[in-house]
Amino acid sequence: QSVLVAALGTFAMVQERFHGKEEVYVVRRPVFQVDMDASCLRELMVPPVAIPDDVEIQPLNYRWLSRATSFPLHVVEGCVQETVLLYSFQLRNRQRLAFAFKDIGVLSCKDNVLCMRFYYDCVAGLESEAGWIALLRT
Repeated sequence: QSVLVAALGTFAMVQERFHGKEEVYVVRRPVFQVDMDASCLRELMVPPVAIPDDVEIQPLNYRWLSRATSFPLHVVEGCVQETVLLYSFQLRNRQRLAFAFKDIGVLSCKDNVLCMRFYYDCVAGLESEAGWIALLRT
């Protein structure tokens, strides 16, 4: 399942085929497609990420987050929205801070390139058979 975090971007899992010397590998790996206002991304390069059309994208499930954290729904919604706004504001003002997502990875800006760097465990957890290919491609 893919998840859209409004005003930030989409986290998705994609499948790719790679041809080895003797066999074809189908590899699952995580991707992040930035979906921020252009004013936040001035002077920044964002590597292109394609999420296939057949991948179902769901909005962030605030109700699930509310139950998982025991915070009221309005508090969870406000926290996520304000965090995304703050990060956008920092990028707009040329503050290049890293934005960490627990158990997933870090959205960071280095040399004016904004990209998601996924944690090893996140990538390895999606792909057990051809994990080394998934790690190389991610």
